[in-house]
Amino acid sequence: MLAFIVRRLAQAVLVMVTVALVAFMLFQYVGDPVVFILGQDATAEQVKELRMALGLDQPFFIQFYHFLLNALQGEFGMSLRQGVKVSQLIAERFPATLELSLIAAALALLLGIPMGVYAALRRGSFVSQLLMTVSLLGVSLPTFLIGILLILVFAVHLGWFPSFGRGEVHELGGWSTGLLSAKGWHHIVLPAVTLAVFQLTLIMRLVRAEMLEVLRTDYIKFARARGLTNRAVHFGHAVKNTLVPVMTITGLQLGGLIAFAIITETVFQWPGMGLLFIQAVTFADIPVMAAYLCLIALIFVVINLVVDLLYFVVDPRLRLDTASGH
Repeated sequence: MLAFIVRRLAQAVLVMVTVALVAFMLFQYVGDPVVFILGQDATAEQVKELRMALGLDQPFFIQFYHFLLNALQGEFGMSLRQGVKVSQLIAERFPATLELSLIAAALALLLGIPMGVYAALRRGSFVSQLLMTVSLLGVSLPTFLIGILLILVFAVHLGWFPSFGRGEVHELGGWSTGLLSAKGWHHIVLPAVTLAVFQLTLIMRLVRAEMLEVLRTDYIKFARARGLTNRAVHFGHAVKNTLVPVMTITGLQLGGLIAFAIITETVFQWPGMGLLFIQAVTFADIPVMAAYLCLIALIFVVINLVVDLLYFVVDPRLRLDTASGH
């Protein structure tokens, strides 16, 4: 177990160093931060002085070393567009993105898994066929189109939900949340559903496929031969073993909710990290882009590490392979 954890941690560190190198390359090859700060009319002497002050006159690896040290402390410099610390911008925007992603993840899991199990157990029924048809639409339609359709129906025509913004926000020790007010919940419904649709349908189809595969295995046939009820076979054996391979894919997909919330946040003008990144790309705000890239990579690495550990705990075959040295 310890060797497994150490190996996964070493891989995680390697991935983060590689991502940090890619983020650092943005400073080297995507525009010149000195020109962004001083403007085109700056003199050669001003450019030289600022480059020395920022450490841009030092060798590549020395600059990368300092970049790594600052990144470990959560510092990525100043936003070229807004003139404030990038860490401050992230601290202000990240709660909104995390809140939206967690609600979307809860919807995807709480609805996707039961729907997938039902579609597998009742695969010939009308409801099961309807679920599969709807899931195909959910997987096929682009996120921005789903968001626009929801706005058109539920915000414009019916007027049930607002179409933009986060609503009423409360501060809790430096952490902002909209989940403590009715207006906050009112505002998060449409963007959360929009973000959850693709993940929900993907999880449902994945669970259904794995469930059908498990139901054909020998140990399920043996469980039936022992006289166990359908309920015991389906929910005591089949569902448990279905969720083992689904766990890895689901974990990565949930990480993708945060990474790919960009489109949803843009459609609904949700004040999160995704909208901040889009604005940074528009204005070539390199420090913000680098910080976003490192943060998303860190989230994926942490989620992947947690899923690997859970998989190790749940699947006894992995423990046996590790113990035997394979």
